[in-house]
Amino acid sequence: MTQRIGLPVWGLPGPPLFLLGVTWHAVVRCSLLPGLEGSACLLHLSSNVSNRRLDYCETEAKLALSLDFWTLSSENLIAVFPVDPVKENYVRKVKNCIFSVAFPTPFKSRVRLVAVSKEVLEDILDLDFRVSETDDFIRLVSGERIVFGSIPLAHRYGGHQFGMWAGQLGDGRAHLIGIYMNRQGEKWELQLKGSGKTPYSRSGDGRAVLRSSVREFLCSEAMHSLGIPTSRAASLVVSDDEVWRDQFYNGNVVKERGAIVLRVAKSWFRIGSLEILAHYGELDLLRTLLDFIIQEHFPSVKATEPNRYVEFFSMVVSKTAQLIALWMSVGFAHGVCNTDNFSLLSITIDYGPFGFMEAYNPDFVPNTSDDERRYKIGNQANIGMFNLNKLLQALNPLLDPRQKKLAAQILEGYPVLYYTRFRDLFKAKLGLLGERKGDDDLIAFLLHLMEKTEADFTMTFRQLSEITQSQLEELNIPQQFWALKMISEHQLFPAWVSQYLLRLKSNMNDSDSERRKRMATVNPRYVLKNWMAESAVRKAERNDFSEVRLLQHVLQHPFQKHSAAEKAGYASPTPSWAEDLRVSCSS
Repeated sequence: MTQRIGLPVWGLPGPPLFLLGVTWHAVVRCSLLPGLEGSACLLHLSSNVSNRRLDYCETEAKLALSLDFWTLSSENLIAVFPVDPVKENYVRKVKNCIFSVAFPTPFKSRVRLVAVSKEVLEDILDLDFRVSETDDFIRLVSGERIVFGSIPLAHRYGGHQFGMWAGQLGDGRAHLIGIYMNRQGEKWELQLKGSGKTPYSRSGDGRAVLRSSVREFLCSEAMHSLGIPTSRAASLVVSDDEVWRDQFYNGNVVKERGAIVLRVAKSWFRIGSLEILAHYGELDLLRTLLDFIIQEHFPSVKATEPNRYVEFFSMVVSKTAQLIALWMSVGFAHGVCNTDNFSLLSITIDYGPFGFMEAYNPDFVPNTSDDERRYKIGNQANIGMFNLNKLLQALNPLLDPRQKKLAAQILEGYPVLYYTRFRDLFKAKLGLLGERKGDDDLIAFLLHLMEKTEADFTMTFRQLSEITQSQLEELNIPQQFWALKMISEHQLFPAWVSQYLLRLKSNMNDSDSERRKRMATVNPRYVLKNWMAESAVRKAERNDFSEVRLLQHVLQHPFQKHSAAEKAGYASPTPSWAEDLRVSCSS
């Protein structure tokens, strides 16, 4: 499949529209595999039992005040999949399994808690926020302790990186420390990132540094608050352990500090999870993994349905198109859209050299190591189709000729799914109601002006949410609307304003105040721009975590004006000191 995605120019001289709880518990029955060795100690807690069996009243459930009766389990995975029989933790080629047992490697130096997500702790993990103040919590989230009854695992997967098959990849510095079933009956997989070597570490040291960990913690929680499907971050800790990194892959190796993020997701399976099995002909295991994923995460697909893999593929295609359209609507560039970084649940995972576009530019590339600009923001939709095609290739050994043809037709429908969602999102960003001929032109016209004037993407749409129609009619742009003022300098701005105001008049049963109120709920005032993250990182490296926590709070409410955020300049033009900042590559 080589089809390219490109929207028409709609008659404009510029570029096309870019592609853009504590539950009841039972005594642990799952014992550690005999002979396993690891650095982490065991935290002797009890095993959680499915809430679905207990018929208790959710409203009476209370949050855990300690980890004494809070539990994790790996049984759901180990009971289904074969585990790597090699018990020692050394880098190697692994076959005929989904996971290897691997224990986290604790830090040698003092560990400090940088930040915690109260929402993740209380709403997902049923833990009272005060638990984060305990030593047991610090030991758990730094990899020093493993909950008894859970066996830490590293996942084996492969993938296409920058368009080329890369062979075996896998969790090279991440450990799945267990699955938690919360009081809503939801299963969440807990994973430590930066917690030491695994059989999949290749030439890496298994560590993550504070710089990249701050960015991942803040961005995953920010994306959730923007309404974009994503993995979540529960906590971030930092040590004084030395970790050496070539930040920009330019030969300049510097000493940094090791850090660990506890991140959670419904599943960490990705396209590469299936690719590696298909590539090595492990088809029985491929079928087992697919059936497990469908049963656990795609309840609308019947497990006995002969076409279940086609139905599964159809849902992944649709959800992936929606996810990338959502990325585009907030100016988010993932940076490394390899198949091993694309979730089968179509959530945003593996935050590396990501970036939120500041000045509007369809060629924006946050990853400075992407010399060919493969993963530029304007190419993300095309990359989504490339990755879905690789997913289809992995499924093909399990499909008959009729199913292969049907799946290929589903993939061909991806551009329409993407365009439809993209158009709806940008119409909402402009406050447009209903369908009118010329809506696409109106969107493309504005983006053309934004590109020519290098206007700030986020603040242009936000300020359109705040400015009144009368101010626009008079072409009187107050200085406070600095992004719009930049666009107003273009000679075609009056023409766009005229078209926009005419279109707004066609909104049925609408008013200017309702328009602004509606637009303010979809156009954030704050996103995690690179300079903001860099400012927080520089302070955190001096053990001043105040800005990390300020950004965390602000980005939890990205649509609301925040006095401390305004004082910090988060809604202002990029400060001069940050104009030449680059997003680091290594993490």
